[in-house]
Amino acid sequence: MTNWQNDLPPIARERLARIGELTGEEKEKLADREKVDSLLSEFYRGNLEPESLWKRLREEDKPSLLRETQIRLVDGLSLGAAAGEMHKRREGVLAIETLKEDQNTSVVELNLNLLENLQKSYRGEIEQAYNSIKAEVERNPQLRVKQVQQGQNTALVQLTVDEAIKQLPQWQEFLSRQDKRYSQEFARLIEKLKTELR
Repeated sequence: MTNWQNDLPPIARERLARIGELTGEEKEKLADREKVDSLLSEFYRGNLEPESLWKRLREEDKPSLLRETQIRLVDGLSLGAAAGEMHKRREGVLAIETLKEDQNTSVVELNLNLLENLQKSYRGEIEQAYNSIKAEVERNPQLRVKQVQQGQNTALVQLTVDEAIKQLPQWQEFLSRQDKRYSQEFARLIEKLKTELR
């Protein structure tokens, strides 16, 4: 045992001895995971565009890295992601798909389109509801006033239109329903897309 292992409690040393060495397959998977982590770290920081990611994976010439990288890109998608981020990940997933021997590009692209369309619908409905409530708040000045307790006194505080909207129960309930409904559908589409990445 090396020195650091001698400092461990006896139970920990015993467990460590039982674990043993990693198999060749485990070592290879670990190395692959580190390669994917490194590539995606550069990709997320903006140092690697989809085309460059494609080139680097093509140079690796290792099919197991392709699916792993795609799955990790898809796992990072979210309903609230910025449109630019969504597009970049989409392009990355599609670029990687073209490197596969058994490509499923049209089905993968269709599923990515469904995700983007769902995201657009989500944002569009929120914007439409916000504008509708905004018009109501602008017409009714009483909705822009809030009572605030200050010690034993209460004071009226003038809110901006945006602040007033965000405090309305109907707005909060709407957002909650939207998030729940769209998040469930988004998660379903993500799982469907992952099954298409073979």
